Amino acid sequence: MCMRRLDYSSRFFDRGWFGVDPAGVWPSGRAPLDGVFAMADADTKTSITSDIKVEDAGACLKKITIEITPEAVDAHIGESIDTVAAEANMPGFRKGRAPRRLVEKKFGPAVREETKNRLVAQAYQEAIEKHELKVVGDPQANELADLEVVAGQPISFTVEVEVMPEFEMPGLDDIKVQKPLFEVDDELVGRELDKLCVNEGELEERDAAEPGDYLTGHGIMLDSKGAEHHNIPGAVVQVPTPDKDGKGMVLGVLVEDFAKQLGLPKPGEKVTIKTKGPENHEIEAVRGEDLTITFEVETVQRIIKADANELAGRYGFEDLDGFKGAIRGRLEQRAAIDQQSAMRQQIAQHMLNGADFQLPERLSAQQAQRTFERRRMELMYRGADPAQIEEHIAELRAASTDASQRELKLFFILNKAAEQLEVQVSESELNGQIARLAIERGQRPEQFRQELIQNNRIASLYQQLREHKTMDAILSKADITDVKPEDYKPADETSA
Repeated sequence: MCMRRLDYSSRFFDRGWFGVDPAGVWPSGRAPLDGVFAMADADTKTSITSDIKVEDAGACLKKITIEITPEAVDAHIGESIDTVAAEANMPGFRKGRAPRRLVEKKFGPAVREETKNRLVAQAYQEAIEKHELKVVGDPQANELADLEVVAGQPISFTVEVEVMPEFEMPGLDDIKVQKPLFEVDDELVGRELDKLCVNEGELEERDAAEPGDYLTGHGIMLDSKGAEHHNIPGAVVQVPTPDKDGKGMVLGVLVEDFAKQLGLPKPGEKVTIKTKGPENHEIEAVRGEDLTITFEVETVQRIIKADANELAGRYGFEDLDGFKGAIRGRLEQRAAIDQQSAMRQQIAQHMLNGADFQLPERLSAQQAQRTFERRRMELMYRGADPAQIEEHIAELRAASTDASQRELKLFFILNKAAEQLEVQVSESELNGQIARLAIERGQRPEQFRQELIQNNRIASLYQQLREHKTMDAILSKADITDVKPEDYKPADETSA
């Protein structure tokens, strides 16, 4: 059985934990919000408000007080009652023939609730468009549940929204950038060949585990209160190899003493792992919690590496030298990508150092998910395999919140730079990136596109392309110096 059939990435890592960009920036203010605020009509040209007041309420926070006119209230109630009356089936009357007063008595509360929701949504949309607010995230309005709609009376309510931070952009011209001249040597080609032999190897069933073996089983994650956060049949973990210093990953969480707690279990045995929830976990209830993870082992498998010469023939090459030549060409393409990424990191670090502003507080607390998704797309772009990506994401979960804050800050800076430089991403560019990533992962473009759609990652890929194009536009005006790899001083990896 081929290594790919182990399905290392999808069986427990990639289960929809990572969605589209939660920063949710829509410069027009038309955010696709949940609940009441998602109900605004497309046409808000006819004003329904008599007063809109916008006040500062903190860093990147606006307090909006809105009053809806009595005329708008009466008009919407009347329209809703007419609509209900035309379709109402009431005892003793033909459909749509019941007296209006009876319709109002029976359906009045529901009509007024629906009227409130629509009026609030439309008035909110009118307010953010009139004041050109660049809203991020969802609005907060705790008083709406108790708000009553009375015919002939205005509706007043207050809502708080977080908005894009305002700041001065750092200079974008003549930035000093090092261009590392990465080389692909025989040793690198050999390591890549060895990796391919592992990935294309056969899985051998074992009676007991040893370091490096893969365990497939049923994983369950509980917190200290007994609440279940993950229950995943077919989960996969790897027994840590000596170079991992005992660290390992289970259900997406990095455990420092994983090797000690896991041991070397046999099929049918159940192990219990105790750990602390990462402070940056996407699930808020997991952060900082004492977690108990049980893992019931179903199978133990070891990878038997494929023979290099046999693998060359499988890939259609006449000999191993031809196969190595193709590997070298692929690595040279990756080296070019790594070189461009290294220069982009320097541009990103320059911009982070040159812009000083406060971040939206609520959005900052929700930033972990976007950080992981952005890093995931970047690693995919660089050609990392699924197992490496998930290990890196697990390490990010265990890191401090500083990385998330830097990612969010860079997001705002690059968004503003993209607007300033008028950077656009075309559909053909997006399709081209999907095709390139699909080839790198050994998938058909249509299959990979569907995978991105199912996991809500198309928006993240679009954002990555926009950010890359923005940094490349800045690089075109940079002061670039070629340097040897050993002389290259990498920028902070978080600003990749």
